[in-house]
Amino acid sequence: MEEEIDTRKINNSFLRDHNYATEADIISTVEFNPTGELLATGDKGGRVVVFQREQESKNQPHRRGEYNVYSTFQSHEPEFDYLKSLEIEEKINKIRWLPQQNAAYFLLSTNDKTVKLWKISERDKRPEGYNLKDEDGRIRDPTTITSLRVPVLRPMDLMVEATPRRIFSNAHTYHINSISVNSDYETYMSTDDLRINLWNLEITNRSFNIVDIKPANMEELTEVITAAEFHPNQCNTFVYSSSKGSIRLCDMRASALCDNHSKFFEEPEDPSNRSFFSEIISSISDVKFSHSGRYLMTRDYLTVKVWDLNMESKPLETYQVHDYLRSKLCSLYENDCIFDKFECVWNGSDSVIMTGSYNNFFRMFDRNTKRDVTLEASRENSKPRAILKPRKVCVGGKRRKDEISVDSLDFSKKILHTAWHPFENIIAVAATNNLYIFQDKVN
Repeated sequence: MEEEIDTRKINNSFLRDHNYATEADIISTVEFNPTGELLATGDKGGRVVVFQREQESKNQPHRRGEYNVYSTFQSHEPEFDYLKSLEIEEKINKIRWLPQQNAAYFLLSTNDKTVKLWKISERDKRPEGYNLKDEDGRIRDPTTITSLRVPVLRPMDLMVEATPRRIFSNAHTYHINSISVNSDYETYMSTDDLRINLWNLEITNRSFNIVDIKPANMEELTEVITAAEFHPNQCNTFVYSSSKGSIRLCDMRASALCDNHSKFFEEPEDPSNRSFFSEIISSISDVKFSHSGRYLMTRDYLTVKVWDLNMESKPLETYQVHDYLRSKLCSLYENDCIFDKFECVWNGSDSVIMTGSYNNFFRMFDRNTKRDVTLEASRENSKPRAILKPRKVCVGGKRRKDEISVDSLDFSKKILHTAWHPFENIIAVAATNNLYIFQDKVN
């Protein structure tokens, strides 16, 4: 990212009225497609909303970055597991796009138990002149047909259709927390708390279990899987992170069941910093390969770490996201915020990383200049093309005019889900039930 890291323009924000926001409206995942032309969001109500980028026009060149609603569909419905007497939420946990092969778009969406492959396609023609049915669609009496007609395609208003092409179900006992498409584009993996399954995108009734950490006696369970991702260009390599703060890199060429990892990344804990909360805040909530495939980024409660795949002993870089909350861990434990799962993303060139915080703040760290900035996604500064001002949090002592006190942070406003355009400096930030899209300052 250029030097303008702290002057970003609001490009657009999709706002629903805060006063009437329901639980179902809360955005639970955000994802750009591989070209960045489409942006998908999933919410707790099981809906997927796809935004499409405006094409550039000579009259209004500044509108190039704007995203407008392209398609909305209900991906998952609430279900009930009668064997276990459990309700299955419709909430969309993750969305992953497949590379575009033809005119249609394909994406995977998952709730706690079921992954679905959706096809999003456009239709602007309709067939007319059937022989066996009339224009209303009613079947005609064959005895009344005296001549044969050749059906023709007539133009119609553009319609965007979303259809489920595959449904991958009944493979997870525990809640699915992540899905990842392999670089061979034939397979993907779905991950729950204790197991990782490998699927072929064409086969719905069979999956292969590639990681299983479930102990024979559940009382001996000490950690769970929190996230997993395939390597961006080595189809045999994937990583998964755990609630104990470790990351395991596995090679599927070694064995069918990847119980033994190839590499193990973990930062040794400083005994002087050990506290009651140490294990909770060391749990990794997100893991992402860099686009180059050389680095790994992990997010725990207080920090973002960048690891070199060739160095397992310690992280290459550690960035403090909101270190001022270290003194507040007790109250964050009481209100359950300490268990929030923040995501992290790379920019297209792997030089800047972004992650969320509380009070609708999100943080950016420039890996080259070592500069960082705190920005806010809020309705107050959501006027189109308004420049975002950097925010600062005051920990103690005298508070400056433009600073906010750590005691006045709103922990109900949190940015857990963010996405970065694969090639440009355009970011999408989900703040509760609002989606904000920011882009680099354009003169």
